[in-house]
Amino acid sequence: MSLPPERLSRFARHIVLPEVGGTGQVALTKAHVVLIGCGGIGSPALQYLAGAGIGRLTLVDCDVVEDSNLQRQTIFTTADIGRPKADAAAAWVRHFDSALEASAVAARVGEDNAAQILEGADLVLDGCDNFATRLAVSDACVASAIPLTSAALGRFQGQIANFAGHVPGQACYRCFVGDAFDAEDCDSCAADGVLGAMAGLVGSFAAMQAIRVLLAGKAALGDPQWGRLHLFDGLAPSLRTLSIAKDPECRACSGK
Repeated sequence: MSLPPERLSRFARHIVLPEVGGTGQVALTKAHVVLIGCGGIGSPALQYLAGAGIGRLTLVDCDVVEDSNLQRQTIFTTADIGRPKADAAAAWVRHFDSALEASAVAARVGEDNAAQILEGADLVLDGCDNFATRLAVSDACVASAIPLTSAALGRFQGQIANFAGHVPGQACYRCFVGDAFDAEDCDSCAADGVLGAMAGLVGSFAAMQAIRVLLAGKAALGDPQWGRLHLFDGLAPSLRTLSIAKDPECRACSGK
């Protein structure tokens, strides 16, 4: 596959990077990413995934746009208030780059529908706001052998990691948090607050980590860094990285 002249021009700054190159850009163009959550993390992540030319994007969110979202959810405007986030996000993609395929799924992800929603994905980027959904997504990724980029945010803290629980010896997201978090309740930014720029930082970094996975075996930037949890402290600021070990008792990936 080669890129037409107008696409070569659009992605020229990627293509001249030795770590990406033309082969890497073609790989991104052919990729299918499912984005879980189009909010504080998902909005900036989507902007940079679309900017990178990810050819197919499935956008999943069950909420509607509210005025309080606009402080950090950068793809929405006041005209979108009351509109399903997934629909508004897909419309943003089509306006940004008509060559990309964007489909909206205005539904909540759970054990009953996760496999169907994630079908055919090369990667899932999860930026949702509750553990029940995160674990359902992670378990479905393990079962379907799909890499997962997981990103979370609270106040001035962020965490991002790539997981491949379907790969022998590699941890999944459930290995990290365990089974105790199979619940709907969790801290919310409505109660605790969140700095809008921090959401942008975490979402952008998540997009970069996702691109690393998509370029694995195709370009030098393709280093998935499986199981390496990157922790941002926006107040300090600081970044530290931890390694997540595979849990031999994990009910999602222990047989892998």
